[in-house]
Amino acid sequence: MEVVAAVFLFAAALLSVGEGSPVTLTLERAFPSNHGVELNQLRARDSLRHRRMLQSTNYVVDFPVKGTFDPSQVGLYYTKVKMGTPPREFYVQIDTGSDVLWVSCGSCNGCPQTSGLQIQLNYFDPRSSSTSSLISCSDRRCKNGVQSSDASCSGQNNQCTYTFQYGDGSGTSGYYVSDLMHFASIFEGSLTTNSSASVVFGCSIQQTGDLTKSDRAVDGIFGFGQQGMSVISQLSSQGIAPRVFSHCLKGDNSGGGVLVLGEIVEPNIVYTPLVPSQPHYNLYLQSISVNGQPLQIDPAVFATSNNRGTIVDSGTTLSYLAEEAYTTFVNAITAAIPQSVRSVLSRGNQCYLITSSSNVDIFPQVSLNFAGGASLVLRPLDYLIQQNYIGEGSVWCIGFQKIPGESVTILGDLVLKDKIFVYDLAGQRIGWVNYDCSLPVNVSASTGRGRSEFVDAGELGGSTSLCDGPHTLIRTLFLALFMHITLFL
Repeated sequence: MEVVAAVFLFAAALLSVGEGSPVTLTLERAFPSNHGVELNQLRARDSLRHRRMLQSTNYVVDFPVKGTFDPSQVGLYYTKVKMGTPPREFYVQIDTGSDVLWVSCGSCNGCPQTSGLQIQLNYFDPRSSSTSSLISCSDRRCKNGVQSSDASCSGQNNQCTYTFQYGDGSGTSGYYVSDLMHFASIFEGSLTTNSSASVVFGCSIQQTGDLTKSDRAVDGIFGFGQQGMSVISQLSSQGIAPRVFSHCLKGDNSGGGVLVLGEIVEPNIVYTPLVPSQPHYNLYLQSISVNGQPLQIDPAVFATSNNRGTIVDSGTTLSYLAEEAYTTFVNAITAAIPQSVRSVLSRGNQCYLITSSSNVDIFPQVSLNFAGGASLVLRPLDYLIQQNYIGEGSVWCIGFQKIPGESVTILGDLVLKDKIFVYDLAGQRIGWVNYDCSLPVNVSASTGRGRSEFVDAGELGGSTSLCDGPHTLIRTLFLALFMHITLFL
């Protein structure tokens, strides 16, 4: 039996979905795929990002996602969450490299007062929320956080606390509270706006370094990791959200895309297992092929161990190869191109001068081969970035970089764009397939009672200002959501 729901049009917010139903989020690119951003700018942005990656019943929640278009700023994705009673709104950066949701609290030392993103910054005050409570060291949730290094305890006041320190000198510290998170939801096609769930999150009382800068300031960070302190894990344990999320990032200049708490359903998705017991989304990369020919790289280079391994991270703009594999990879690309293409170095990056009569299709196809027989096939646009024009030609540079002295491989937006990626935390696997991310997607989330619901997310289009003023940088997207709910008995 097929039930076709009504069509809803939303501005500045999307819908969350009821009883095991999926959620659709709109995305805007932090760094659009244009030709005006130097590789060193993107690499500098990723360097900060990597230092900030921590080593460390039946609703699915939806959050509207926004981001900056200005490439001169350090790009980020952020969303708006409602916390407490009465609810207050907070803008938080979306971060798949950490677990914890934290927001700035009153009397915070070093917290920015204004934001260059043209948003109003807020502070959370536990005393002003009738549903707020402090988390003690004896609380089970705190004990789970201590095990994953997301929490710490002091014997003096029995208060569950945290300290996140980053390599660039920035950091935050504070204490944990429990309060209501408010969200919209859909239950079998009906819109509900008063859903809420109790979650544990951080109350930041001190920030240092890069977090204090006002040009890209937000109210906090929303960790989308898989440890117990993450909101995804908390909602899943309460039977509210499925333990799976997906994204599809548009690769054209307009950027955008879709992020769902649920599983995007698309034929031909290939899956590879996650490396267990890791703080990040680590995969078993086994080899790299260029035009079908495996490169002579020791597979041990990609093995996961301390400060080694292959990580999927949508917060990284470029992509990075382990230092031992980098030169072999670049040399294989150079050897595969026609002799008419001139090889040049630009600020230490391997680049190529292409005449106007040629295009990047003359470059080879690259395959990243993972455990389970899953290959991530990269077109030239998935590993090259156009930098500038010279006369009648153009300069294209290899977007893959290396981190000196590091053996980590990071798959960032350069590789992830124009593909559906599914993070199946319950099944401990990640899947992908090439896809035009401007098209609708179908999303499924099992209710655990033999039924799945499918949502056609519709095509994203239109825009409106996030806030008033002539210098607004952020646009929210309207979503025409055509919902087709199929019931399976």
